[in-house]
Amino acid sequence: MGLVAAGYLLGLYWSSEPDRFDVKAQAQAAIAADNLPGDVTGTTMTSTVIHIADTLLDKPGGFLSNDVAPPSVFLDNMPAWEFGNLELLRDTTLVMRNELSRSQSQSSEDRDLKEAQPLFNVDRRSWVMPRAESEYQRGINHLKAYRARLSKTGPDKAEFYARADNLRELLRLVEKRLGSYSQRLAASVGQESLDLPEDGQIHDKVSTSWWKLDDVFYEARGYSWGLLHVLKAAEVDFEPILKNKHAMVSLRQIIRELESTQQTVWSPMILNGSGFGFLANHSLVMANYVSRANAAVTDLQELLDKG
Repeated sequence: MGLVAAGYLLGLYWSSEPDRFDVKAQAQAAIAADNLPGDVTGTTMTSTVIHIADTLLDKPGGFLSNDVAPPSVFLDNMPAWEFGNLELLRDTTLVMRNELSRSQSQSSEDRDLKEAQPLFNVDRRSWVMPRAESEYQRGINHLKAYRARLSKTGPDKAEFYARADNLRELLRLVEKRLGSYSQRLAASVGQESLDLPEDGQIHDKVSTSWWKLDDVFYEARGYSWGLLHVLKAAEVDFEPILKNKHAMVSLRQIIRELESTQQTVWSPMILNGSGFGFLANHSLVMANYVSRANAAVTDLQELLDKG
């Protein structure tokens, strides 16, 4: 009985979500530790992505998604949070590799980002040959090498092009991801599918399984946690562009909505009451914040296009 109780308490501790962090202070500390210049464009976003990945591996309990032993094998909220965070890392490193580090489509890929980006796509459940944590750590090491090369001169210098079109590419991926989360969260109460055949006779009821409600909730929460920090880093590295396009307020609106997704969940479980029912529906509340953030992402893209 004592062993079971200890495992339960350990599971609770391992399921605690990491705190938010100050992207500027964290980047400055990391740059100072590596004796790098602190005024190089791109170092804040790169440092933020590195810290997000480090948090994924170093938080209480470490990386839990591929654990095969108790108590982590019985946990599902934190692995779902990890997956959402991992999706954010995959989206961001893809844009860094294909857009942010290249001046044009014919430019060569950065050698470190070319190596880092695929490593974050390793299956999160892989626990041996390859071990997910080891591959993600290799990706982090390549990101650190890229950050160090941003401050160099000569042919070995890495580039970070903080242009409006490059930020739009990141926002396009974010828009699709948030749109998907919004639909999956709203499906907690069920809704008719609009993906109908031409005759329009079939009305499928799309509803998230009761057993998956908390997984979708925590996956969206994990993605939002990572995105919140990446956009705060973009506020630093893309500041001249955002001010020139009069887009800073729109970016901060997205950040404010994402901060709302990180409010403390006081309930011991994710409730699934009907929209106006007696019990709360946490998924619908999260869907509201995610949808509002997504709408602000659309507005920001329009400003970057026309502002």
